[in-house]
Amino acid sequence: MTLRRIAIVVALFSLSACGYSEEEWQGKVREIRDLQDQLAQHDQKIQEDESRIGDLTTERDRLQGQLQTLGTQADQLQVNLAEVQRLYDEAKRLQEQQAARLAMFRATLEKFRAMIQSGRLRVRIDHGRMVVEMASNVLFPSGSAELSDMGRTTLSELAAVLTQIPDRNFQVAGHTDNVPIGSGRYNDNWELSTDRALSVVRFLQEVGVSPGKLAAVGYGEFQPVADNNSDSGREQNRRIEIVLMPNLDELPDLSALESETQ
Repeated sequence: MTLRRIAIVVALFSLSACGYSEEEWQGKVREIRDLQDQLAQHDQKIQEDESRIGDLTTERDRLQGQLQTLGTQADQLQVNLAEVQRLYDEAKRLQEQQAARLAMFRATLEKFRAMIQSGRLRVRIDHGRMVVEMASNVLFPSGSAELSDMGRTTLSELAAVLTQIPDRNFQVAGHTDNVPIGSGRYNDNWELSTDRALSVVRFLQEVGVSPGKLAAVGYGEFQPVADNNSDSGREQNRRIEIVLMPNLDELPDLSALESETQ
């Protein structure tokens, strides 16, 4: 028996002890029953509230768990967003760099246009590098590394363009066909190609190209651009190439390999 029921029983006994009439007695009994009903309703409401509180507690714990999970996910999303932003910035930088490089190549090509149209040189893009190619017979007599008058005139015009290209180094490469050197001062095509490249480098320096931007290399017959089995093919292979070398910021970043090379 609950304390409330005990209190009601005590109240009934108190009423009977006070000498109430039957009508008064019945009225008090009805009041007590009403009170009992109200108490029962309150008990039920308390139970419902306790059940609801239990459900809300469970829901609160679930939401707190979700919030914690979302917080972890939000932290990861922030990390991912930062990485995406980094990749975007890098791609944007490379795109702008590539656009500037293309603009420079187009401007340079336009400066070479008159020489291209006259047939004294041609320009091509090879592995992302601009290559200015001149036939050896434009620059040198056969089997010689001494520049001809036409060669000096052509290289003077070429130098006027090269000096307008900022922050760019130039590699002068000599190439020959595969016909062996018969006699003379050169032992083989390698020596001839190298000496021709040096002659071009020295002359370009004389007419104003900074020597710090120039390098000479000879490939002999070992990098042909055409078939050496025909006269036209051999003629194409006898050439001088001036390569516009890429800047350091155009090269791939290999800093991650530094520790592996030490």
